[in-house]
Amino acid sequence: MITLPGKHVIRWRGWVIAAWAALALLFVPKATHVQRVLAVRGSAVERTESARATQLIRDAFPSPIDEYLALVVHGPVRYTNPRFVAMLDSLSAAVAREPYISQVISVRTIGESTFVSSDRQTTFFIAALTPSRTAEVSDNVVPDLREAVNGTLARLPRADGFDVKVTGNAALDYDVRTISTADTRIAEQRAVPLTLVVLVLAFGALVAATLPIIVGVLAITIALGVVAVAAQFQTMSVFVLNITTMVGLGVGIDYSLLIVTRFREELNRGLSPADAAVRTIQTAGSAVVTSGLTVVVGFAALILTPRTETRSVGIGGLIVVAIAVLLATTFLPACLAILGRNIDRPKWLARLLAWIHTPTGWERWARSLGHHPWRAILGGGLAAAFLTLPLTQIKIGLPARNWFPPDAESAQALAALRDMGASGVIQPLRVVVQLPNGESALSGRRLSGLKALCDSIEKDPRVREVRGVATIRPGLSTLQLAMYYSDADSVRNRYAAFFNAYLSADLQTTLMDVIAVDSVSLTGMMDLTRHVRHTIANVGAQRLRGAEILVGGFAASSLDLQQHLLQRFPGIVAMILGVTALMLLIAFRSVLVPLKAVVLNCVSVAAAFGITVLVFQHGYGSNLFGLEGPTEAIFVVVPVLVFATVFGLSMDYEVFLLTRIKEVFDKTGRNDYATMEGLSATASTITFAALIMIIVFGNFAFTRVLAVQFIGFGLAVAVFLDATLIRMVLVPAIMHIAGRWNWWPGVRAPRREVEVEEIT
Repeated sequence: MITLPGKHVIRWRGWVIAAWAALALLFVPKATHVQRVLAVRGSAVERTESARATQLIRDAFPSPIDEYLALVVHGPVRYTNPRFVAMLDSLSAAVAREPYISQVISVRTIGESTFVSSDRQTTFFIAALTPSRTAEVSDNVVPDLREAVNGTLARLPRADGFDVKVTGNAALDYDVRTISTADTRIAEQRAVPLTLVVLVLAFGALVAATLPIIVGVLAITIALGVVAVAAQFQTMSVFVLNITTMVGLGVGIDYSLLIVTRFREELNRGLSPADAAVRTIQTAGSAVVTSGLTVVVGFAALILTPRTETRSVGIGGLIVVAIAVLLATTFLPACLAILGRNIDRPKWLARLLAWIHTPTGWERWARSLGHHPWRAILGGGLAAAFLTLPLTQIKIGLPARNWFPPDAESAQALAALRDMGASGVIQPLRVVVQLPNGESALSGRRLSGLKALCDSIEKDPRVREVRGVATIRPGLSTLQLAMYYSDADSVRNRYAAFFNAYLSADLQTTLMDVIAVDSVSLTGMMDLTRHVRHTIANVGAQRLRGAEILVGGFAASSLDLQQHLLQRFPGIVAMILGVTALMLLIAFRSVLVPLKAVVLNCVSVAAAFGITVLVFQHGYGSNLFGLEGPTEAIFVVVPVLVFATVFGLSMDYEVFLLTRIKEVFDKTGRNDYATMEGLSATASTITFAALIMIIVFGNFAFTRVLAVQFIGFGLAVAVFLDATLIRMVLVPAIMHIAGRWNWWPGVRAPRREVEVEEIT
């Protein structure tokens, strides 16, 4: 195991505590405002087709409608009523005056029927953002626009009965980030009191129970402060807020639980507080560092992924785990050395809860496993196989429902657009066609190719319409289109707003928006993206030879994210498994121990994924988490994040258990006795530690952001399975069967006689 400088930490304990306090005070201001610098939508570190399409749109068009907001207006009268007309004109004028809006398009300017609901009482208008404001994170324009809208409504006479909601990608991003921040705060407020109760039960003392909470909160605060600084140099996803809070609170408390438990054991052996703290650092502290390194491996693997969402989570995870380990091995022992026996206060509470800590039950369980290891392996293996079975039906993609928080203004507006059959306008597929230098998209030959491509795409029943220069007048033949564009300058002047958005000034680059019917879910949009790209490969290659044709938009970028992550996922898994196995091999000087740990960790993660598929994808019990029904697909980021995170976290319990077994084995040379002694000595600690993790992660399963629910639920289930089925059943059973081979080829201690009460 890793040797730590425990004596130096305890000798300078006052300075150690002061240094951590100063660090916390330094980062508190940054941590409290970290959500302002976090992005909801990530980007590809490596250039993808959708990213290239987005950049091409921004570069080629003078006023691209690359990013826009939709304002949904519902009134008590029809939209043709003078009262409604005055309302629309006032809102349009107020929005158009904002410096971040390049143009406004409404039913009043283009007269499209798709802009009006069937009851004629709901309409919407598009507010295109200026290109310089489409990539903003900390300076989101949505709250300012909503304030301008509300101010306009307040000033207008007879505005009662009108409801205006803002939606669009920027609004959805802002609402998700705001709700995620609020939910994180609520989850912390729920988790901390419950965790304190568990710690009081675990320690039987209020002082001892409070210390891990302090460490967990300090780890989160300092880590979020560091993340806020890192966000100044690299895009950091909003996921990092949830992951940092979940993992920081979980590992901070778990590691502290192990440290405090060991410190009390050393005090009970008669050591002074200072010596007990030194001994704790050398034993439990080494286990914490080893465990922390296994968690760090998973997060380090995420840094190698091609998306900022997963990379930033990897960076945040590395930071918070490193800080939690340092706090648990320096700050906490320093506090314990000062407090000494005072950690057991109040004494009456310890006497009241003494019955919880009697090891009789765990000793009986450990001996039962020692007598019937094969039975335990058979039962545990069948249970794991049954829980893993749904994993064979997993579908990776964007969920069909609940992707956006239903109580968010932007999500409610999106639902209103869906009801009026216009939600596809908000998130279309954007097909960009760039012709070779010197060619015009309005030439007869290229118009023919563009129209053929549009017609081929429109044949799909999932497509409502395709907007572009070849479909400006539906029903025109290729010859009629060529005649229509014979005087291109005249047509462009007549429809300036349309052509500025769909045709570049040099006529070389044009854009087509593929708008899906409203019955197509986000998962269906990803399938439609595949179809459109396949159509382009067939039709575009023949009719638009020499042109570069790219597909962008929300669904396309999500598909590119999925493909890139799935390509990297096997490498991520191999790296985590290999490095973790190597670290455990070095730590325990054994071949079988790391192999067993890696295999069983994979079993627990696979079973957790199986349950996640059952609950979320198939919808069994999904109503408990506030979902409207089955999601029908699992977001691709979830398996990657959950595997990378939980593999290291669940390895904590393996390290805690094996460290104690190895200690006893080194003293006695008796594997069976060491396994039973290690299991009975750590079972209570592992159980309480897992319960804390489950409380922390489980709270996030009840948030309003689906991606966070996925991750929180997956982590909670994986920890539960790991602490029960794996660590309490399969690991000790295999340890009994393998015998002294567990420690091959490490140096084996001489066999000593140890009196063990055998129960036959």
